[in-house]
Amino acid sequence: GSGLVSQFDKGDVEDVGLVKFDFLGLRTLTIIDWALKAINQTLDTAVEIERIPLDDKAAFDLLQACQTTAVFQLESRGMKDLIRRLQPDCFEDIVALVALFRPGPLQSGMVDDFINRKHGRSKVEYPHPDLEPILKPTYGVILYQEQVMQIAQVLASYTLGGADILRRAMGKKKPEEMAKQREIFTEGALKNGVEAGTATYIFDLMEKFAGYGFNKSHSAAYALVSYQTAWLKAHYPSEFMSAVLSADMDNTDKVVILIEECRAMNLVVLPPDVNRSDHHFRAGDQGEVIYGLGAIKGVGQAAIDIIIAERANGEYRSLDEFCERVDMSKANKKVMEALITSGAMDCFSGNRAALMAHLPYALQAADQAQKNLDAGMVDLFAMEAQETEIKPLPQVPAWDEKTRLMNEKDSLGLFLTGHPIELYEKEISQIVSLNLGQWHEKLDTPEVASNHFRRKEEDAIVVGLVIAIRTRNGFNGREAFVTLDDRTGRIDVRVFPDLLQNIEEIVQKDLMWVVEGGIAYDDFNNGIRIKARKVELLESYRLNHAKALHINLLSDELPPLKQLAEQLQAFQVKECLPLVFHRQQEGYDYRLESASWTLSPNDECMLTLEKNLGKSGFYIEYA
Repeated sequence: GSGLVSQFDKGDVEDVGLVKFDFLGLRTLTIIDWALKAINQTLDTAVEIERIPLDDKAAFDLLQACQTTAVFQLESRGMKDLIRRLQPDCFEDIVALVALFRPGPLQSGMVDDFINRKHGRSKVEYPHPDLEPILKPTYGVILYQEQVMQIAQVLASYTLGGADILRRAMGKKKPEEMAKQREIFTEGALKNGVEAGTATYIFDLMEKFAGYGFNKSHSAAYALVSYQTAWLKAHYPSEFMSAVLSADMDNTDKVVILIEECRAMNLVVLPPDVNRSDHHFRAGDQGEVIYGLGAIKGVGQAAIDIIIAERANGEYRSLDEFCERVDMSKANKKVMEALITSGAMDCFSGNRAALMAHLPYALQAADQAQKNLDAGMVDLFAMEAQETEIKPLPQVPAWDEKTRLMNEKDSLGLFLTGHPIELYEKEISQIVSLNLGQWHEKLDTPEVASNHFRRKEEDAIVVGLVIAIRTRNGFNGREAFVTLDDRTGRIDVRVFPDLLQNIEEIVQKDLMWVVEGGIAYDDFNNGIRIKARKVELLESYRLNHAKALHINLLSDELPPLKQLAEQLQAFQVKECLPLVFHRQQEGYDYRLESASWTLSPNDECMLTLEKNLGKSGFYIEYA
């Protein structure tokens, strides 16, 4: 159909008498739609999002606990802080949240006033008794443009059209227009028996707040979408988080944060699975989140389509069978490797190394079978055998945890079934005050993003695994930007040329760094960045700062001590870390400190301890 298009700007168009509309597209509406489709597949009575109660306890509990990651508009650190202070307990409060969370109200003290009145710390007062019905929902604070218009109608008998002109005049702050309006308002108020002093006071008040006033209908529409996402997150967490993850599945940094949120919600996130995954993330039958095949790097749409289509003929039973059934022109060796390393073939074997070793043979056999088919040769015996027998995989030792995770990160962009940092979590929490996720929440917020003055660098120590390195030639020589990951989030470390020269040999992937420097929000990358003053490996930081190495001995595990001692002999260094042994027995904690036994706590030593004692069998203590 043909539509009329105007070439004039909005001002001229409005002067001619046309109406201007702004249309906003929201991805959140798509997310809600996806979540509902998933929920309603499994339910007898469909959930209609338009009909959910607006006073749902679970939804408000979730809000008041500030668990609003992935909740529309309410997920930034600053907004969480406002929610913590306001403790919204009705829908009106959510409408108010959206209107209050802007630089104007936040800086004018209006937000504090609103919160104090809500919680009864300040008295709710109305500038005139007739205004109580208008200002009651906002505790006597003029918050919305509509309230400005209603006050003009009630006190000064404005028409709706006249009130709208007043609202605009106040917003635009044109002095001559305002003087005219003040006259009209005062005259109308006097006619209604309002005293001149009160009328002037109220007009001044309206003028002051009109600058901050927010359109309530706009705020309410947004608040409804916010509430709907909070309600879904509270009642259908796996369907909701699957939809949110699917909407952002190409943005690895966002996926990292959302998967971390799933963990915080006690939602199980399962690796992709050629027998269970769709293209998008989806909710499983047990309320878990199943990874989408589309989120595996290097697996294209064509390969995914054919994997899902062929699956309709029955589950895949083995790697060999998978290679035979899936058209290899759409899923080549690279695709197959990504499927194995991401965990999508764990359904065939928990040993990813064995799958990888067998892959060339499986592909070759499938290729041969296809050639035979093309040549019209049918192997009757093979057809019989195929139904029953699954060829055993080669006997290959499984990858150790570090290798498995590194390969997983290559194909998923993140560590899913573990994180190399887990070995060091207890240690790191003694070195840093905040983890990277907490730094993100603290620094990466709209108020900071929109306000250049709030970007003071703070001194900090951060620890993480090096996952990416970029270098560039600056004015004073080559500098580096290194991305660290600690499972809760990521940060860019800027290493200046003189420091880079000193640490050149440790600028490589998969090493654990400890960085001291100035941390701040970074405009350029919309994230957080730290300017490094000092960088060292966690290993050397540990050597310089640790106080003792604690080993927990369970009472039934004493015999292997001898074997542990033999293995640790290699790390015995005089005057290094003293050992403290703990042993629980009959409810007592026996502690044996040994000054003569000292170990060098390097990474190899840590791995040896982990192999013998498990992750929780030992820890490093800092002063």
